[in-house]
Amino acid sequence: MKKWLVSLLALCLMLTLCFSAVAEPLANVAALKGPTAMGLVKMMSDDSESWNFTISAAPDEITPLLIKGELDIAAVPANLASVLYNKTEGKIKVLAINTLGVLYIVENGNSVQSIEDLRGKTIYSAGKGATPEYALNYVLSANGIDPTTDVTIEYKTEHTECLTALLNNEGAVAMLPQPFVTTAKSKAPDIRVALDLNDVWADLQEGNEHQSALLTGVVVARTEFVENNPEAVAAFMDAYAASVTFANENVDETAVLIGAFDIVPEAVAKQALPFCRIVYIDGDEMQDKLSGYLQVLFDQDPAAVGGVLPDEAFYYKR
Repeated sequence: MKKWLVSLLALCLMLTLCFSAVAEPLANVAALKGPTAMGLVKMMSDDSESWNFTISAAPDEITPLLIKGELDIAAVPANLASVLYNKTEGKIKVLAINTLGVLYIVENGNSVQSIEDLRGKTIYSAGKGATPEYALNYVLSANGIDPTTDVTIEYKTEHTECLTALLNNEGAVAMLPQPFVTTAKSKAPDIRVALDLNDVWADLQEGNEHQSALLTGVVVARTEFVENNPEAVAAFMDAYAASVTFANENVDETAVLIGAFDIVPEAVAKQALPFCRIVYIDGDEMQDKLSGYLQVLFDQDPAAVGGVLPDEAFYYKR
């Protein structure tokens, strides 16, 4: 009787261990609230057992966890990926671009029809020392406008402050990302999108052999995780690509999921999604677009990319 009981307990223990192994997530994945997380929601909804997802409010919540190895994969700002690669001496790789530029020049009026119309104006913006500042400086300078003398750029701490300034000042101009643009338009009918910086950037790239793009976010992974878990990385990339496709082709359903995961309210997501430029770009195209973008930032301030441009090993290719 005792032998039978011991055997039964051993079997139960073995089954428990087996099921525990099956339930163990393939990777710990983090994303930021906003467009960089929106493309993940279908994957988060359908396959939460395979991947342990975390949604964070700011990059500085993700960075230390990634460096310490508590995260395996993360969606982060594009320039931060380069900074981390340099800071960790190659312990981070970029897997794919997940969000193109979502920056827009928005005005409370109807005076801005081109970049030239910004000359002499005050522009409210958040993101000093980060992508918004570098992107704005680049498109202004490339169009013959000196960001330090020909315009007044008033930097705010948060996008919500820019939104307040825009709503309270007739004729005001602000640079805002989605979904704040959608929020602004919902609060005041006179708010209009004057310029899409993605289009302005693309116009500046015409004729270049390797065309860069205005980027917002990328997906990175720890180099050690990539090298030790190639099948998990491939599975993640395939599932993520499918999730992005779903997000772009099924706006209503994706908006429901975005609201359920408390990324942004469903109503805002439904209006903003078509303008969030959620993408999945990997391989050589990813390298061309990202390396060109990082070059633009480096030319303005090397610290924006971590001091030096990342080498070939930074770009993961299957």
